[in-house]
Amino acid sequence: MFQGSHAINMDAKGRMAIPAKYRDSLASACDGRIVMTAHTQDRCVLVYPEPEWQTILPKIEALPTFNKASLRAQRLLIGYATPLELDGNGRVLVPPTLRDYAKLDKKLMLVGLGKKFELWSEEAWLASVADLETEDDLPEAMMSLTL
Repeated sequence: MFQGSHAINMDAKGRMAIPAKYRDSLASACDGRIVMTAHTQDRCVLVYPEPEWQTILPKIEALPTFNKASLRAQRLLIGYATPLELDGNGRVLVPPTLRDYAKLDKKLMLVGLGKKFELWSEEAWLASVADLETEDDLPEAMMSLTL
């Protein structure tokens, strides 16, 4: 389970290091093989352990292509999907197409969301968190939670 947010840096070649606390989990779950793809609603990158991606890929492929929103989701999720492997130092090269899509630069935020990560530019992450603070409407499913 991936959780927490981590400030990380991307080098001039477009490589980023996965935080050490997640490297062992990724090594055991997927031998360091991941899939990066575009988020369909936010300008960030989704990072899946390869086995997790393989479980959701058929669901994405099964979406109706005559529905514009479904087709857009397929184009983004499958079209940008890039299989990658962590190197011996726990680094991975973020593909240039995804760097452009999410406007990723040197300062990044890697956010754990259970079975996957989101990779954000630090600036976009801080703006997104600020936007969440101004939203008043909680989904009905959250109204029954006790935290």
